[in-house]
Amino acid sequence: MAVLALLGGVWYVTSPGGGGDVFAECRGGQIAGGSASIGGPFELVNGEGETVTDADVLTEPSLVYFGYTFCPDVCPLDTARNAEAVDLLAEAGHEVTPVFISIDPKRDTPEVVGSYAANMHEDMVGLTGSAEQVKAASQAYRTFYQAHDDEDPEYYLVDHSTFTYLMLPDHGFADYFRRDLTAEQVAERTACFVDKL
Repeated sequence: MAVLALLGGVWYVTSPGGGGDVFAECRGGQIAGGSASIGGPFELVNGEGETVTDADVLTEPSLVYFGYTFCPDVCPLDTARNAEAVDLLAEAGHEVTPVFISIDPKRDTPEVVGSYAANMHEDMVGLTGSAEQVKAASQAYRTFYQAHDDEDPEYYLVDHSTFTYLMLPDHGFADYFRRDLTAEQVAERTACFVDKL
């Protein structure tokens, strides 16, 4: 039910608002027009323990994903898919940054998230932060997460949304990718956007 509500929210905030859309053909009928309602300022901590903002991190086209390092199946598959898409884009001459934002600040310290990101892709940026910082970033991107840490304080799971967001410098949110898309499909759609920058 939460996923349906999130999908409805994504459609609502990205529905046409008039004006031309230079990226219209890239969206593949998924959404029409970008929206300032997805994405926005954040302040988080990178793998080196440095506090960074969205302006520091999103300096080139970026694939942004919210997950957690203890995730048993979904996150590793999604982040590996995004890493593969970034490699495909690099082969085509496009520089795109994969970004992993943890929604589990209790366990995902800067060192943990930094190591996780580096193992996924040499260029992946891993981010975490305080509970408040993570919540603010999640709200900016309209993501959902709920930790079940009351059941087991050490080995708990976290329910969360699984969209990957394409963010473009000077444009902000451009599109989102569901987890059923392949690396090739993500790379192809991303390249369409990047070609029009």
